[in-house]
Amino acid sequence: MRDAYLSTLYSLARDDRNVMALVGDNGTIVYDKFRASFPDQFLNCGIAEATMVAVAAGLASCGKIPFVYTIIPFLTMRAYEQVKNDVCLQKQNVKLVGIGAGFVYSALGPTHHAIEDLAIMRVLPNMTILSPASPLEAQKATRAAAMIKGPVYLRLGTSREPEIYQDDYDFEIGRAVCIQGGTDVTIVATGSIVYDALQAAISLRNKHISARVINMHTIKPLDIQVLLEAARETNAIVTVEEHSVIGGLAEAVSSILLDENPYPVVMGKLGLDDFCHGYGQHQDLKALNGLSAIDIEKKVINVYQQKLERLRGGK
Repeated sequence: MRDAYLSTLYSLARDDRNVMALVGDNGTIVYDKFRASFPDQFLNCGIAEATMVAVAAGLASCGKIPFVYTIIPFLTMRAYEQVKNDVCLQKQNVKLVGIGAGFVYSALGPTHHAIEDLAIMRVLPNMTILSPASPLEAQKATRAAAMIKGPVYLRLGTSREPEIYQDDYDFEIGRAVCIQGGTDVTIVATGSIVYDALQAAISLRNKHISARVINMHTIKPLDIQVLLEAARETNAIVTVEEHSVIGGLAEAVSSILLDENPYPVVMGKLGLDDFCHGYGQHQDLKALNGLSAIDIEKKVINVYQQKLERLRGGK
């Protein structure tokens, strides 16, 4: 995803001299081409994330379109006051690009993991939140972020996420993508773990469970219509996120179903309820923390069985 983002940002900066890249003394090597081609559109603000966000807000007030790039915990927590007061309160056209979604920085431990960012960014007024699932979607989300006026938080992995799309498609902020149809249960996932949800859905076919897979690439605003359709047509929804279940996708979906949904629905959620435990490869940590494709499959089976019991009247 990182490489897809960088190539798209390069194209945007080439076409619009107002597009700027700000970094916090990280990612400078991967920005070599950008910096060489557009030296007047690049700023390395150093390890001063709060200052970097404030500078971005000032640039935006002058008509620039700053893309602020750094590791997610340093962007969303170290600079949170500036994101709130300088960007969101002032409705500045700043694009906050967080790298390292979930625990993709698996060997660096909890200080570099991003398991709270969706929760703390969701609560901010005026903030749009994009959580692409693949390199192609990262490209589309970056372009969409540049096109809309106002604060955007773009949550990215690094550069090894598998592609989930075989064909091109229309990306629209606030409109989820159904990447696999199904009638028995719906899996709603966000970010690169959508791939694992797809793998689980494929395995579930062999168990005669038809699982719909929804890629919720926009966390705010959430696609209400796709959730209501899933509730009406499958009566069972499982949310999957590489994030805490507190304040993230699960609670966003639950809130919509509580307020808007008139249909009976059984719901389950899969995510973290603690810090991510362990060190090592990304896939190993997902398995260790109950977020592998096998874990998703087991959760879906459990929710589907609850649905069947409810339909039988609990007998």
